[in-house]
Parts: sequence; C-alpha cells; structure tokens
Amino acid sequence: MSGDGEASEGERRAAQALATSGIPHSLTRHGRVGSLAEAAAARGVRPADIVKTLVVRRAEDDYLFVLVPGDREISWPKLRRHLGVNRISMPDAATALTVTGYERGTITPFGATRALPVVTDASIVGRTISLGAGGHGVAATVAADDVVRVLSADVADVTDAAAPLDPV
Repeated sequence: MSGDGEASEGERRAAQALATSGIPHSLTRHGRVGSLAEAAAARGVRPADIVKTLVVRRAEDDYLFVLVPGDREISWPKLRRHLGVNRISMPDAATALTVTGYERGTITPFGATRALPVVTDASIVGRTISLGAGGHGVAATVAADDVVRVLSADVADVTDAAAPLDPV
C-alpha cells in the first residue's frame, strides 16, 4: 500500500503538524533507501541520529508510539516494566496503518490520525534527530528536546544497543 496519493497525503499531514507545532525543523526528501546507513548518508546524519517511530499495542485498542534511535532496539522487558504491563506487541502493518494513518516506513507521531501517547528512549535527549515525516524517504530534522516537549513524551530507558549487522 504505497501509492503516491497515500504518501503525498501523509507527507502533507506530517508537514502541517510540524508547522503547527511551532518547533524549528527542516524537511529532507531523498526517496527510498535500502538500509539505515543509506538513510543516514542521504540525510547527512549519523545512523544513531535517525529515530524510528514504532507503534506498540499495549492492550485492546490501546496503542502508543515508541521513539527508538537507529542504532538501538526496543528492550521489551524494559518497556513492559516502564509501562507496568506484562504483555505488549507490535501490530501488523494493516493495523499500524489504521491506527496512525501512516504505512510502515513512514510512521511519525506528527500528523497521525489518532493522538497516541509517546515514549521516547532517554538516549535521544539533548540531540538533533532525524525523524520520519510521513512518506518514504522523507524526514524532519528536529531537536529531540522540542519533540519531547511538544508531544508530552514520556522519556525513559526503553532500548538496548542493536545487534551489529553481519557483513554480507
């Protein structure tokens, strides 16, 4: 489900939400990339500065966004402990689209069709980050502290270092 109309609509929603938020940001459009390293090079940032927006299901019809730096991954035990729940999961792609209005690979908390709580990993605080902006290969460069403030994000240690990729 990656039609041009959907991506354009998502980009417009994200750009409008970012503009309305009043936080300084710049948008970069580089098109689809095949890896985190390619995305970082295209955006002129370090892989650690790319922040993925993941949708997590806490309970029936209860979802939240988790912001995760590119060089880290969700620690499910840490996130469960932080949320005070025994079980959480990631919804399938169709459910993520229904819940956020964005298809996987384009999800951002800015302009989502449902306002969801945001948990951000503590490691992004004080940094400039590159966050998805509603379309494949579209990103917003923003101060993480502004994102935390505007989204009333809950900041916590909810990730671990990602396992290194095996060379091909």
